[in-house]
Amino acid sequence: MTSDEFRHSFKGSKYNLGLAVYSCGIQRCAPNHSWGPAIRDHYLIHYIVSGRGTFSTEGKSWRLSAGQVFLVKPNVIASYRADSDFPWEYCWVGFNGSDAPHLMEQTGLLGGDPVFDCGKENSCKDLIMKIISVSGSGDSNEAKMESFLLWFLSYLMDHFGKKADTCESGFHYVQKAMRFIDRSYSMPIGIGQIAASAEISRSHLYRLFVQYLKMPPNEYLTHYRLQKALFFLKEKKLSVGEAAYSAGFSDPLYFSRVFKKHMGFPPSQYTRRIQS
Repeated sequence: MTSDEFRHSFKGSKYNLGLAVYSCGIQRCAPNHSWGPAIRDHYLIHYIVSGRGTFSTEGKSWRLSAGQVFLVKPNVIASYRADSDFPWEYCWVGFNGSDAPHLMEQTGLLGGDPVFDCGKENSCKDLIMKIISVSGSGDSNEAKMESFLLWFLSYLMDHFGKKADTCESGFHYVQKAMRFIDRSYSMPIGIGQIAASAEISRSHLYRLFVQYLKMPPNEYLTHYRLQKALFFLKEKKLSVGEAAYSAGFSDPLYFSRVFKKHMGFPPSQYTRRIQS
């Protein structure tokens, strides 16, 4: 990096199901510094502190400057480039999780152009900088980052969002189902029972989960149980079999297959990593 450049960033875990900060940081870019065209697997919000640059996505381009914000949506091709004469400095936060799509809908930023103006006040910058200031890999850091991320999203809801009628949208059914899973994940529950807890049909439950959580209910249940198993292995020091049964996996061999599919290595290797 030259003396005119700097970058401070953090990359976090992607295993928090509800809401997790994937990355955050601040960077002063070199002239013509660029990213993309490419896709991200999460939401990524940049606030421009100073300078200028160009953001492009979905067939449109915007020339942006200090005080403006641009949003990179998950799995949508985007690119951005710093100005050659007055390159920008920006701070950013990247995040995702099962709660993220609904929260982002409430901000009102998904329906229109993915750029907006925060005005003369520095609230957007200050809230992102709070996330950066507590970034780290510890459990306490993750809790603080999520707390400040929710604060930031609530600010966007207040300034750009529209009040949502959760009864009309159907999200309250999803919430009821999620609460039932949270209470009952360790038991041999099925999709029929989850749908019954939300007082809707299985097909309706499927459509709502895909709409709001971007995954069917059986996949959400599996992911939820896997997160609990990770907690039992790491924090409670249970054996693989004990963690599997405690998290609701009745077959340890099936648990091992699911674990390896999502984590890339078997649970026995994970426990060895913890022990070492």
